[in-house]
Amino acid sequence: MAKDPNTYFWQVIDGVQPPPRVAATLGIQFTAIDPDAGTIETTFQARPEFTNPAGHIQGGMLAAMLDDTMGPALAATLGPGQFAPTLNLNVSFERPGKVGAITGRGRVLKRGTDVCFLAGELFQDGKRIASATATALIRSMPTEPEAR
Repeated sequence: MAKDPNTYFWQVIDGVQPPPRVAATLGIQFTAIDPDAGTIETTFQARPEFTNPAGHIQGGMLAAMLDDTMGPALAATLGPGQFAPTLNLNVSFERPGKVGAITGRGRVLKRGTDVCFLAGELFQDGKRIASATATALIRSMPTEPEAR
């Protein structure tokens, strides 16, 4: 599956479209994308504003990072006018996340016509801090997209 410059994902990568606001908030950067393999590597910048009372990155922020790693692994394979909302997200937290860089690795486990299964992991300082699986559903973009 080759890069299609007419898709929203690749337009964001190429700077034609702005990134989704949540991706910008998380400080996402894409470091490797292989649509043929259905894999992606990301880097996030966990900020002090993301911490819980214990000073660790709040679990919901880590879940968002996982979602924003797995989703783009699938989005890189979609055609023009398609998007794939997450139907469910199952997260396991393994170690506390700290303020600083967090690396994500996502992959498409199985891509069906409509239903897709995804997996992802987050790493910090060479150690896995969280992992997730998700199910996504391929849909057509609405004719009037909501604010991104």
